Amino acid sequence: MLWKSDIPLVIVLVVLGVQTCLAQINRGSFPKGFVFGTASSAYQYEGAAKEEGRGSTVWDKFSHSFGKVADFSNGDVAVNQYHLYTGDIQLMKDMGMDAYRFSIAWSRIFPNGTGKINQAGVDHYNNLINALLANGIEPYVTIYHWDLPQALEDKYGGWLNPQIIKDFAAYVEVCFQKFGDRVKHWMTFNEPHTFATQGYDVGLQAPGRCSILLRLFCRAGNSATEPYIVAHNTLLSHATVADIYRKKYKARQHGSVGVAFDVIWYEPATNSTEDIEATQRAQDFQLGWFIEPLIFGDYPSSMKSRLGSRLPKFSKDESALLKGSLDFVGINHYTTFYAKHNSTNIIGVLLNDSLADSGAITLPFKDGKAIADRANSIWLYIVPHGIRSLMNYIKQKYGNPPVIITENGMDDSNSPFISIKDALKDEKRIKYHNDYLSNLLASIKEDGCNVKGYFVWSLLDNWEWAAGYTSRFGLYFIDYSDNLKRYAKDSVQWFKNFLNTT
Repeated sequence: MLWKSDIPLVIVLVVLGVQTCLAQINRGSFPKGFVFGTASSAYQYEGAAKEEGRGSTVWDKFSHSFGKVADFSNGDVAVNQYHLYTGDIQLMKDMGMDAYRFSIAWSRIFPNGTGKINQAGVDHYNNLINALLANGIEPYVTIYHWDLPQALEDKYGGWLNPQIIKDFAAYVEVCFQKFGDRVKHWMTFNEPHTFATQGYDVGLQAPGRCSILLRLFCRAGNSATEPYIVAHNTLLSHATVADIYRKKYKARQHGSVGVAFDVIWYEPATNSTEDIEATQRAQDFQLGWFIEPLIFGDYPSSMKSRLGSRLPKFSKDESALLKGSLDFVGINHYTTFYAKHNSTNIIGVLLNDSLADSGAITLPFKDGKAIADRANSIWLYIVPHGIRSLMNYIKQKYGNPPVIITENGMDDSNSPFISIKDALKDEKRIKYHNDYLSNLLASIKEDGCNVKGYFVWSLLDNWEWAAGYTSRFGLYFIDYSDNLKRYAKDSVQWFKNFLNTT
């Protein structure tokens, strides 16, 4: 059933007092058919930025702009998986992984976003898909992982213009035609909330638009309106291609279409009514913003009441197209924050942006104390029970849809003072995955959550967007100074044991 109580669901789940399960777990602990894999994206992995007809993307331009990336790096080479994929597939196979989630670069299929198909790009992904299947690894394909062809950004403003819906649909239909006979799991978008807010609200990701703090960070943009326009066009793009798939391809290809949503779990900073309600609003402005139109056909009521005319409206036909257009829910989950009511609204006055519109302050601190131990990234605190609470939240609020954990993982720093030998000793990562998987298992077996798979971010250390190469999320260490050699961290052996024990 759907959650209908007046009591915000987030507080009910916190009161449950979900605990970390410390029992020994392995593949056999999970339901039969549960899928384990690793995840990646084209711009972070492929490299070969100017090879075989690939067109430029907004991330090419952004990462080559001074000061946009922490270490002044870019994804021109990344980890060179475009050329090294056969070896990387062998690493997955040796570990016992069932699946690989990767993204297709739009600009490899259509270098200018539209027009003539680049056959070399099609050939590459055909070769990759065939190699995966030949090694018993199922392809899970993300169609858009933030790398918009620069030509469409230059031509009409990309996601800010409804023309993007038609151009995206044309690109995606080519993907269905060329790869859909073998690809059975599609994600139209990776983290639409992230690229809407980070790209068009605070300007920290491509295309780097914002208007916060008197436009000190961005040359153009409107943080109060553009994130909502981008989100609106993204949602309609998903619904359009999901409808195309169901009408033209599903009967013979038998695949499914979902979205990978980014979700921080939020817990109330106190048990006050104000903080409990703020926690629900924070979740509405994160997950609810994108999932509710695709399940219910409209935005959360808290967004509509707080934003008024700044929030675009769906027509009746659009609402009908959106509603029920998810075959599964992808969840990228890493961490948990506290949420509290923003009583002063100082942040809202300073920023005038979507991150302040919820009227909630979300931070990993309370009374000067961190919520938990931190990984390397400033936002990534290790709170394993959060994944169980989040699965229960989705189950109760959205009718227990099929869920795939499309990303979960933690990073270490890329320090020049740590030897490769020591960098391979990643006990913290092993504990992270053990504890998150234990809580995920409890959500399935004890709580009845409908979770179907788990994808580690990531197989390899890689280029991490604005963090560049300063962050290492991989199960395999990449030696950036020696031909991108791959070295197994201790977590590889842990996953081998986990996946080969039933």
